[in-house]
Amino acid sequence: MCFAKHKIIVSFLMKDFCLTEVTGILDKIPIVENLARKKFVILFVLAMIKTRKVQFCEIAQALNDKVKAESNETRIQDFFREVKLNYEQVALLLAMFLPRKGKVTLCIDRTEWDFGKCQVNILMIVVRCQDISIPLYWELLDNNSGNSNTDDRISLLKKCIDLLGAERIGLFLGDREFIGHRWFSYLKKQGIKFCVRMPKHHKITREHGLQSRVDKVEQLLSNRKVVKIQSCRIDGVWGSMYAKQLEDDILFLFGTAKMEYLPQFYKKRWRIECFFQNVKKRGFDLEDTHLKKLEKLKKLIAFVCIAYAFAANMGLHYHKKVKPIPVKNHGYKANSFSRKGINLIREGIRRTWKRNIELFYELVIKFLRWMQLNPNNLPLPEF
Repeated sequence: MCFAKHKIIVSFLMKDFCLTEVTGILDKIPIVENLARKKFVILFVLAMIKTRKVQFCEIAQALNDKVKAESNETRIQDFFREVKLNYEQVALLLAMFLPRKGKVTLCIDRTEWDFGKCQVNILMIVVRCQDISIPLYWELLDNNSGNSNTDDRISLLKKCIDLLGAERIGLFLGDREFIGHRWFSYLKKQGIKFCVRMPKHHKITREHGLQSRVDKVEQLLSNRKVVKIQSCRIDGVWGSMYAKQLEDDILFLFGTAKMEYLPQFYKKRWRIECFFQNVKKRGFDLEDTHLKKLEKLKKLIAFVCIAYAFAANMGLHYHKKVKPIPVKNHGYKANSFSRKGINLIREGIRRTWKRNIELFYELVIKFLRWMQLNPNNLPLPEF
């Protein structure tokens, strides 16, 4: 047998082997029902990573090389119109990409954009554990790009607690939108420590009953860099307060976590901003979707989250087990884990019909076993 034909046969066998492994995961975690739809999910996620796009016309170019792009696009449209996703199973699949042990930090935030007259407003919770951040639950708000309400937040947090357990949640982070007596009281009732940035107009009540606004704290900040109050009440809930003068604003933090660590904790909130960047312009151009119906958009976000979780963990695996990502002079890595993972997958798919094809598929299988995701645990084939 000539070398070229041998490479093609090996490529088919390795690809089928990987497809069997990944399909086995969706058998254990059935986000869709039948085998054809499970294979579609896998192909759709890989095509999204390959193109780094979410538009159906772009994904259709990479979905299935054996049929015309028009047929692929019709298949995609039929799936998004007819098929229902089990979002509880989607969350379970995403949670599988987290380390098995260790406390997690939950971060809540919104992202929004406009497409013509259509306003997209997404409320999302991202989970951070050790070196990886994974989106877990999200909801599309139909409120003209307004803020989320307490019921929306509690609904998402309840799902996280049911999936992860309250005892594993070490910290909850939020920005100035995510405040209020009922919300803070719910967090305390669940035994979840939190750190939230507060607007300046909220009143601070000391233990002896004296009330003041942050403008009074501003007077203190004129003589001191930082103001700390160990025990105070804000929005009817007792906690600790930390305030620091910035160039043009005041960093005003409140929480039940240790007061001296509040600014360090709040810095971790930036992780959810990085996630939004990695699924938008730096990743899959989520803002460029032309979908207007919320249910279809919610499905697309599910696929984007799965693609992101897979790529980020692939990059982390490569960094830890294959070759560390170099660090530049400014102290940051040359590539994020998600960008490294996307590049690895795209390069592996691109080289499938050229050379070293076995190495890519072997890397995928080793990654699945490192993540403890492979249900079949089949030995690697030898050729």
